[in-house]
Amino acid sequence: MATPILEVEKLTKYFGGLAAVKDVTFSVPEQHIFGFIGPNGAGKTTLFSMIAGALEPSKGRIHSRGKDVTGHRSFSLVKCGIARTHQVVRPFRAMTVLENVQLAVHFGRKSITRTAAARDHAREVMARVGIDRQADTLAANISLGDQKRLELARALATDPELLLCDEICGGLSPTETRSMLDLLRRIRQQGTTIMYVEHDVKAIMAVCDRVMVLNYGQKLAEGSPHEIQNDPSVIEAYLGKAGSQKKGRSRA
Repeated sequence: MATPILEVEKLTKYFGGLAAVKDVTFSVPEQHIFGFIGPNGAGKTTLFSMIAGALEPSKGRIHSRGKDVTGHRSFSLVKCGIARTHQVVRPFRAMTVLENVQLAVHFGRKSITRTAAARDHAREVMARVGIDRQADTLAANISLGDQKRLELARALATDPELLLCDEICGGLSPTETRSMLDLLRRIRQQGTTIMYVEHDVKAIMAVCDRVMVLNYGQKLAEGSPHEIQNDPSVIEAYLGKAGSQKKGRSRA
Protein backbone atom coordinates (compact mmCIF):
# COMPACT_ATOMS: atom_id res chain seq x y z
CA MET A 1 0.00 0.00 0.00
CA ALA A 2 1.21 3.48 -0.86
CA THR A 3 1.37 6.27 1.74
CA PRO A 4 -2.18 7.31 2.72
CA ILE A 5 -3.20 10.83 1.76
CA LEU A 6 -6.46 10.53 3.72
CA GLU A 7 -7.32 8.52 6.82
CA VAL A 8 -10.88 8.15 8.08
CA GLU A 9 -11.61 6.58 11.47
CA LYS A 10 -15.06 5.45 12.66
CA LEU A 11 -16.79 8.22 10.74
CA THR A 12 -20.47 8.47 11.66
CA LYS A 13 -23.37 10.74 10.70
CA TYR A 14 -26.78 10.70 12.36
CA PHE A 15 -29.87 12.41 11.00
CA GLY A 16 -32.20 12.33 13.97
CA GLY A 17 -32.00 8.74 15.17
CA LEU A 18 -30.97 7.35 11.79
CA ALA A 19 -27.31 6.55 11.13
CA ALA A 20 -26.72 7.42 7.46
CA VAL A 21 -23.04 6.48 7.93
CA LYS A 22 -21.81 4.45 10.88
CA ASP A 23 -18.28 3.65 12.09
CA VAL A 24 -16.67 3.74 8.64
CA THR A 25 -12.88 3.40 8.67
CA PHE A 26 -10.54 3.40 5.66
CA SER A 27 -7.45 5.07 4.23
CA VAL A 28 -6.82 6.32 0.70
CA PRO A 29 -3.35 5.58 -0.73
CA GLU A 30 -1.60 8.44 -2.45
CA GLN A 31 -1.94 8.62 -6.25
CA HIS A 32 -4.63 5.95 -6.33
CA ILE A 33 -8.18 6.03 -7.64
CA PHE A 34 -10.23 4.82 -4.68
CA GLY A 35 -13.81 3.91 -5.60
CA PHE A 36 -17.02 3.64 -3.61
CA ILE A 37 -20.09 1.64 -4.60
CA GLY A 38 -23.28 0.63 -2.87
CA PRO A 39 -27.07 0.63 -3.28
CA ASN A 40 -29.10 3.84 -3.23
CA GLY A 41 -29.16 5.16 0.32
CA ALA A 42 -25.97 3.32 1.27
CA GLY A 43 -24.36 6.55 2.54
CA LYS A 44 -21.90 7.28 -0.26
CA THR A 45 -22.80 10.92 -0.81
CA THR A 46 -23.13 11.54 2.95
CA LEU A 47 -19.63 10.13 3.43
CA PHE A 48 -18.29 12.36 0.64
CA SER A 49 -20.05 15.39 2.09
CA MET A 50 -18.38 14.89 5.48
CA ILE A 51 -14.94 14.50 3.95
CA ALA A 52 -15.51 17.55 1.69
CA GLY A 53 -16.72 19.74 4.57
CA ALA A 54 -20.38 20.09 3.55
CA LEU A 55 -21.57 18.04 6.55
CA GLU A 56 -20.13 17.85 10.04
CA PRO A 57 -19.62 14.28 11.34
CA SER A 58 -21.56 13.17 14.41
CA LYS A 59 -18.41 11.35 15.51
CA GLY A 60 -15.17 9.96 14.12
CA ARG A 61 -12.05 11.63 12.75
CA ILE A 62 -10.70 12.66 9.33
CA HIS A 63 -6.98 13.20 8.79
CA SER A 64 -5.39 14.66 5.66
CA ARG A 65 -1.66 13.95 5.52
CA GLY A 66 -1.73 13.49 9.27
CA LYS A 67 -3.57 16.76 9.96
CA ASP A 68 -6.93 16.51 11.73
CA VAL A 69 -9.46 18.19 9.42
CA THR A 70 -12.60 16.81 11.05
CA GLY A 71 -15.44 19.31 10.75
CA HIS A 72 -13.49 21.76 8.60
CA ARG A 73 -15.67 23.61 6.09
CA SER A 74 -15.18 23.16 2.37
CA PHE A 75 -13.45 26.52 1.81
CA SER A 76 -10.91 25.57 4.48
CA LEU A 77 -10.38 22.09 3.01
CA VAL A 78 -9.65 23.59 -0.41
CA LYS A 79 -6.64 25.28 1.20
CA CYS A 80 -5.61 21.84 2.51
CA GLY A 81 -5.72 20.43 -1.03
CA ILE A 82 -9.15 18.73 -0.99
CA ALA A 83 -11.70 19.58 -3.69
CA ARG A 84 -14.97 18.01 -4.78
CA THR A 85 -17.20 17.74 -7.83
CA HIS A 86 -20.96 17.40 -7.37
CA GLN A 87 -23.41 14.91 -8.81
CA VAL A 88 -25.76 17.70 -9.92
CA VAL A 89 -23.73 20.31 -11.80
CA ARG A 90 -24.47 23.91 -10.89
CA PRO A 91 -22.15 26.22 -12.82
CA PHE A 92 -22.64 29.97 -12.81
CA ARG A 93 -24.87 29.81 -15.87
CA ALA A 94 -24.68 33.50 -16.76
CA MET A 95 -20.87 33.42 -16.75
CA THR A 96 -18.63 32.01 -19.46
CA VAL A 97 -16.79 28.74 -19.06
CA LEU A 98 -13.54 30.65 -18.63
CA GLU A 99 -15.04 32.90 -15.94
CA ASN A 100 -16.34 29.87 -14.03
CA VAL A 101 -12.90 28.25 -13.94
CA GLN A 102 -11.07 31.51 -13.28
CA LEU A 103 -13.22 32.12 -10.20
CA ALA A 104 -12.13 28.75 -8.82
CA VAL A 105 -8.49 29.69 -9.42
CA HIS A 106 -8.87 32.84 -7.32
CA PHE A 107 -10.15 30.82 -4.34
CA GLY A 108 -7.86 27.80 -4.76
CA ARG A 109 -4.98 26.50 -2.71
CA LYS A 110 -2.45 28.83 -4.34
CA SER A 111 -4.77 31.88 -4.14
CA ILE A 112 -3.76 33.36 -7.47
CA THR A 113 -5.17 36.89 -7.22
CA ARG A 114 -3.74 38.59 -10.30
CA THR A 115 -6.35 38.50 -13.05
CA ALA A 116 -4.00 37.72 -15.92
CA ALA A 117 -2.25 34.90 -14.06
CA ALA A 118 -5.56 33.43 -12.91
CA ARG A 119 -6.91 33.55 -16.45
CA ASP A 120 -3.81 31.80 -17.83
CA HIS A 121 -4.07 29.07 -15.22
CA ALA A 122 -7.79 28.64 -15.94
CA ARG A 123 -7.05 28.19 -19.65
CA GLU A 124 -4.44 25.53 -18.82
CA VAL A 125 -6.96 23.61 -16.73
CA MET A 126 -9.64 23.89 -19.42
CA ALA A 127 -7.22 22.49 -21.99
CA ARG A 128 -6.39 19.68 -19.58
CA VAL A 129 -10.04 18.54 -19.43
CA GLY A 130 -10.87 19.31 -23.06
CA ILE A 131 -13.16 22.36 -22.86
CA ASP A 132 -10.72 25.09 -23.90
CA ARG A 133 -12.66 25.69 -27.13
CA GLN A 134 -15.71 26.55 -25.03
CA ALA A 135 -13.90 29.30 -23.11
CA ASP A 136 -16.11 32.17 -24.25
CA THR A 137 -19.40 30.23 -24.25
CA LEU A 138 -21.91 30.79 -21.48
CA ALA A 139 -22.00 27.83 -19.10
CA ALA A 140 -25.76 27.61 -19.65
CA ASN A 141 -25.22 26.87 -23.34
CA ILE A 142 -22.83 23.91 -23.23
CA SER A 143 -23.79 20.23 -23.32
CA LEU A 144 -24.16 18.05 -20.22
CA GLY A 145 -20.90 16.31 -21.07
CA ASP A 146 -19.07 19.61 -21.19
CA GLN A 147 -20.81 20.77 -18.01
CA LYS A 148 -19.43 17.67 -16.29
CA ARG A 149 -15.97 18.57 -17.57
CA LEU A 150 -16.50 22.14 -16.38
CA GLU A 151 -17.38 20.79 -12.94
CA LEU A 152 -14.14 18.83 -13.00
CA ALA A 153 -12.19 21.85 -14.25
CA ARG A 154 -13.47 24.05 -11.44
CA ALA A 155 -12.31 21.49 -8.88
CA LEU A 156 -8.92 21.03 -10.55
CA ALA A 157 -8.44 24.80 -10.76
CA THR A 158 -8.13 24.88 -6.96
CA ASP A 159 -4.97 22.72 -7.30
CA PRO A 160 -6.12 19.73 -5.20
CA GLU A 161 -3.98 16.87 -3.99
CA LEU A 162 -7.16 14.87 -3.33
CA LEU A 163 -10.09 15.11 -5.75
CA LEU A 164 -13.51 13.79 -4.74
CA CYS A 165 -15.59 12.89 -7.82
CA ASP A 166 -19.30 12.34 -7.19
CA GLU A 167 -20.91 10.56 -10.16
CA ILE A 168 -18.90 12.47 -12.74
CA CYS A 169 -20.20 10.09 -15.44
CA GLY A 170 -23.86 10.31 -14.44
CA GLY A 171 -26.06 10.97 -17.48
CA LEU A 172 -23.25 10.54 -20.00
CA SER A 173 -23.32 8.28 -23.06
CA PRO A 174 -21.06 5.18 -23.16
CA THR A 175 -18.62 7.04 -25.43
CA GLU A 176 -18.57 10.09 -23.14
CA THR A 177 -18.12 7.79 -20.12
CA ARG A 178 -15.08 6.08 -21.64
CA SER A 179 -13.57 9.47 -22.44
CA MET A 180 -14.21 10.70 -18.89
CA LEU A 181 -12.60 7.59 -17.38
CA ASP A 182 -9.54 8.13 -19.56
CA LEU A 183 -9.42 11.69 -18.23
CA LEU A 184 -9.56 10.47 -14.63
CA ARG A 185 -6.67 8.11 -15.34
CA ARG A 186 -4.61 11.00 -16.75
CA ILE A 187 -5.39 13.16 -13.72
CA ARG A 188 -4.16 10.37 -11.44
CA GLN A 189 -1.04 9.88 -13.55
CA GLN A 190 -0.32 13.59 -13.20
CA GLY A 191 -0.18 13.20 -9.41
CA THR A 192 -3.70 13.82 -8.08
CA THR A 193 -5.31 11.20 -5.84
CA ILE A 194 -8.98 10.53 -6.63
CA MET A 195 -11.91 9.31 -4.55
CA TYR A 196 -14.68 8.25 -6.89
CA VAL A 197 -18.38 7.49 -6.31
CA GLU A 198 -20.38 6.16 -9.25
CA HIS A 199 -23.53 4.06 -9.73
CA ASP A 200 -22.00 2.52 -12.85
CA VAL A 201 -20.21 -0.49 -11.37
CA LYS A 202 -18.43 -1.20 -14.66
CA ALA A 203 -16.93 2.29 -14.62
CA ILE A 204 -15.70 1.85 -11.04
CA MET A 205 -14.18 -1.54 -11.76
CA ALA A 206 -12.51 -0.28 -14.94
CA VAL A 207 -10.74 2.72 -13.46
CA CYS A 208 -10.19 2.15 -9.72
CA ASP A 209 -7.15 0.70 -8.00
CA ARG A 210 -9.15 -0.08 -4.86
CA VAL A 211 -12.89 -0.24 -4.11
CA MET A 212 -14.94 0.02 -0.93
CA VAL A 213 -18.55 -1.14 -0.68
CA LEU A 214 -21.07 0.60 1.57
CA ASN A 215 -24.35 -0.97 2.63
CA TYR A 216 -26.87 0.63 5.01
CA GLY A 217 -24.24 3.21 5.97
CA GLN A 218 -21.61 0.68 6.97
CA LYS A 219 -18.50 -0.65 5.32
CA LEU A 220 -19.27 -4.04 3.81
CA ALA A 221 -16.03 -4.83 1.98
CA GLU A 222 -12.83 -3.32 0.63
CA GLY A 223 -10.28 -4.61 -1.84
CA SER A 224 -9.11 -4.65 -5.42
CA PRO A 225 -11.79 -4.60 -8.13
CA HIS A 226 -11.21 -8.33 -8.68
CA GLU A 227 -11.63 -9.07 -4.97
CA ILE A 228 -14.81 -7.01 -4.73
CA GLN A 229 -16.37 -8.62 -7.80
CA ASN A 230 -15.77 -12.06 -6.29
CA ASP A 231 -16.77 -11.26 -2.69
CA PRO A 232 -19.88 -13.34 -1.75
CA SER A 233 -21.12 -10.70 0.70
CA VAL A 234 -20.98 -8.03 -2.02
CA ILE A 235 -22.77 -10.26 -4.53
CA GLU A 236 -25.53 -10.99 -2.03
CA ALA A 237 -26.02 -7.46 -0.71
CA TYR A 238 -25.29 -5.32 -3.75
CA LEU A 239 -25.16 -7.28 -6.98
CA GLY A 240 -28.14 -9.38 -5.86
CA LYS A 241 -29.42 -12.75 -6.95
CA ALA A 242 -28.92 -11.97 -10.62
CA GLY A 243 -25.24 -11.34 -10.01
CA SER A 244 -24.99 -14.52 -7.93
CA GLN A 245 -26.67 -16.61 -10.65
CA LYS A 246 -24.42 -15.10 -13.31
CA LYS A 247 -21.39 -15.93 -11.21
CA GLY A 248 -22.66 -19.49 -10.80
CA ARG A 249 -23.15 -19.93 -14.55
CA SER A 250 -19.59 -18.68 -15.20
CA ARG A 251 -18.24 -21.49 -12.99
CA ALA A 252 -20.28 -24.20 -14.70
